[in-house]
Amino acid sequence: MDHRQKDLSEWLVLAEFVINNKVHLTTKVSPFMVNYERELRMGINIRRKRKMEKTMEFAEKIQEKVGAALKRTQEEIK
Repeated sequence: MDHRQKDLSEWLVLAEFVINNKVHLTTKVSPFMVNYERELRMGINIRRKRKMEKTMEFAEKIQEKVGAALKRTQEEIK
């Protein structure tokens, strides 16, 4: 996000999506469900086990690389 907020209009779309997709404590449903009587689709199925496993593997590899880089940096600082 630009500190001068020149790109605010680009972020408003994302904010609207998040708000409309959030399940509220009072109603126990999202505003999108209230208005359209169906769940908001994001274009991907995050519940698919195979894709989730691949995503977790990728995240673990990234964590390992970042952890190793942090350790190297700490050693260099010492």
